Formats: sequence, structure tokens, C-alpha cells
Amino acid sequence: MKFRLRQMEVFRAVMLTGSINGAAKLLFTSQPAVSRIVSHTEKTLGLALFNRVKGKLVPTPEGEALFREVDAFYREAVRVDEFARGLAQGPSGTLKLACSPALSRSILPRAITLFQQRYGKIRVNVHTTLLNDMAQEVLSKAVDLAISVLPLEHPNLTVTPFTEGRMVCVVPAGHPLSKLQQVAISDLAQHTLIAHDASIAFGQMVASAFRKAGVTLSSRVDIHETDVACALVRAGAGIAVVDPFTVEGLNWSDLCVLPLADEIRLTPSIVRSAFDTGRSHADKFAEVLHGMCAAAPPAGRAP
Repeated sequence: MKFRLRQMEVFRAVMLTGSINGAAKLLFTSQPAVSRIVSHTEKTLGLALFNRVKGKLVPTPEGEALFREVDAFYREAVRVDEFARGLAQGPSGTLKLACSPALSRSILPRAITLFQQRYGKIRVNVHTTLLNDMAQEVLSKAVDLAISVLPLEHPNLTVTPFTEGRMVCVVPAGHPLSKLQQVAISDLAQHTLIAHDASIAFGQMVASAFRKAGVTLSSRVDIHETDVACALVRAGAGIAVVDPFTVEGLNWSDLCVLPLADEIRLTPSIVRSAFDTGRSHADKFAEVLHGMCAAAPPAGRAP
């Protein structure tokens, strides 16, 4: 093999840091050692990976192309290393989760806390992801399970709801609508509206509810994240229809949260591969999540 693992590691370090000196520091080795490996790599591969411009290393097109392959390989090698360490650790190991941003401020932190209290030796690796990317992450086994704010439809996924909620209206404290026990969509048309972009699920659901109510949705600001909508509401830019889970996690006292008379239902779900053989860590987390939500009232309803 002409391109050895050590050469890949050094090449990747130079690409990431942009210099021999930076790569040496990243790898805890000497500059001459890094320089020799780079030169040897270019010679054995028969490729110029860098151009030397005023003392700086500038990647060639071939170097850029090779880096994309090396970086993907390196990430996979790290995943295999973590998997091997997880096997060696037995019942400890790591649980990998993906979560919709809307659930990352309230439901997920509470569930992870309970999970850690019960299974203290299991590490949790969690990140947020969008609905469009969730199926691929689960089916490629990049994560053990995903927590989705809406059910996903895919023939190779098992989707299990664990709670429910309803979209709510948020207005600044002291706003005329804040005196109401609940608001109708027709009430919203009288005020400046901040709305989720029509390209995402929340935006499509709200737009559908407006059409059903016979009300024209005319927004002044379109957003993609609920916390941004809430921040705009606090600043006085308008009012918004948002998911209740993000609002619960923000807990901003100057934000008035009102139930909607027109129901826009959300069904957060656990998403797993249909080919999943039942990895124990994922099963444990699903059990904790179901137990936590079993006695909790649906989010977004009037008390």
C-alpha cells in the first residue's frame, strides 16, 4: 500500500491546520518529521499535494480531492475505534442520539439526566439534526436512535410516539392577546406575524391550519428555528405560532404562552431502524423516555 495510515494522518493534519508547524503541534511531533512524511507521500503517490507559496502550503486540486476521501476514511476509523472500545467496556459503552432541535431544550435534557442517574457508566453522545437528515443517520447506524418532534414515514424505520403536544401562540407580556385564555387563528390575523418558513414541516403545518380556518397567512418575518421566533417576539417584532417544547425549555418570563383554539398537533416519536436487533442501550433510553412522559400532561394545552 503506497498511502499508509500514518501518511494519511499527517496529510490530514496539514490540511486542517494549513501548515507544517500546525500539523506538528496537532500530532505532538516535530516539524522535520511532518515535512519528511509530506515529501515522502508526494513522492510515493506521484502527486503534488501542496504548492509552496511564500512559505505557506496551498493545497493543489489533487490535494483537495484526496483530503475529502481521507477525512471520510478518518471519521469512519474513529467510529470503528469507538465501537471497539464500547465492546471492550461491555455494559458501559456509548449511546449515540440524534434529536430534533425543538426537543433539545426540554424533553431531551430531562431524559438524559434520568438515564445518567440510572445508567451512570453509559456515555451519551448527542447532537441535533433536521427531520430531512434523521432517517439516513438512523439507517446508516450513525446513531442508535433518534428523537423526532414529528413522526417520520419510511418503510425501514420503526417510529413510536412517546408524548404529544399542540402548537402554541407566543406574544410579549402585556400584548392585547395576552388577556385571552386561548386564541383562534382568526385572532392572529390582526397582528404582525412571525412564521416558520414554508419549506419546513412546522411552516407547512401552520400554513395548513390557516387555510383550514379560512385565514390568509401573511408573515412579516420567516424563521427556521423556534428559539429565534421567540427572541423576535420578546423584542417586539411580532407574535408567533411555535412548538411548545422549545418554549418550555426557554422559560422566558416576559414571554406569554397562549393555547390555540385551532389544534395543530405534534407527536414526538422515537425513531429506530426496522433492522435494529435491539441494542440494549437504545432500549434502556427508550424505556426511560416513555416512563418520563407517561404521567406528563400533553404540552401546549390549557391547564
